[in-house]
Amino acid sequence: MGADASPPQAVILAGGLGTRMRPRTERTPKFLLPVAGRPFGAWLLERLAALGFGEVVLCVGHLGDAVRGALGDRFAGLPLLYADDGPVLLGTAGALRRALPHLAPVFLMTYGDSYLPFDYLAPLRDLRAHPDALGTMAVYRNEGRLDASNTAVSGDLVARYEKRPPGAPPDPALDHIDYGATALRREVVEALPAGAPLGFDAVQRDLASRGRLRALAVAERFYEIGSEQGLRDLTAALGGAGEEQR
Repeated sequence: MGADASPPQAVILAGGLGTRMRPRTERTPKFLLPVAGRPFGAWLLERLAALGFGEVVLCVGHLGDAVRGALGDRFAGLPLLYADDGPVLLGTAGALRRALPHLAPVFLMTYGDSYLPFDYLAPLRDLRAHPDALGTMAVYRNEGRLDASNTAVSGDLVARYEKRPPGAPPDPALDHIDYGATALRREVVEALPAGAPLGFDAVQRDLASRGRLRALAVAERFYEIGSEQGLRDLTAALGGAGEEQR
């Protein structure tokens, strides 16, 4: 996909160990955990296809072969490309850097354990409308409710991004949270060191400090399957009855 006019591309970071979801994730990657009777990845990919995405890059690591085996090279009409961490887990930004050969000039990055009830294309539209920005991050006014807030917003910009360590006292200025979907320009990933483990939070912090990360406010809460409570909430939201069986 060599031009912005191409069908939109989504990149899904799906290579984590899923340590908080053990023992579920010892043999099943988080992306394939059953939610309301179906693998989580099926729900997410079908949603992206319905919204008009034309291609998905899956960044895999832990049990990546299981993801390939379950989904193949096409799912819900979407071509699937794979980028594997290899023997060393590279972190969220490191995984993006490994996927660089597959990346479109502008793409939407989301997480393989997040289900977002909004228009995933909206950050892409916003970024394309603002050529001076390097990224547009969807944000939710969380105020510490669903998880630790990590974002301060000023107008249409992310003024500060700070991933707080567990147990740290809350910072009242950080009243928003990263919603889990960010549109990026490929040049941001090109500038990252190749083969080095790196978290995406470092990229968010840098772009915000330079005034190059836009904020797209979202009104409806996000869902995630990175915790048992999150899995129960999403199962209920998608119409399942009770907690999925281990």
